[in-house]
Amino acid sequence: MSQVTMYSTLRCPFCLMAEQLLARKGIDQLIKVRVDSDPNELDKMVALTGRRSVPQLFIGERHVGGYDDLVKLDQAGELDALLAA
Repeated sequence: MSQVTMYSTLRCPFCLMAEQLLARKGIDQLIKVRVDSDPNELDKMVALTGRRSVPQLFIGERHVGGYDDLVKLDQAGELDALLAA
């Protein structure tokens, strides 16, 4: 399984939904980076993604975007392959 990293905040419903979707896919080792408790992590996320919204998800080294992007990958049948790599 690929390493999955999620930039998130404490009270983000889309972060929770992304985490639940990944759990259904068998991802139980999710690396969570809280951007609300560390401004340096927020700056890092923006530099990596060009986005300020959360969640921002990485599968391996690939930035897949936010929750909506994750769902689109799943619906297109591409998420399982990315997670398995």
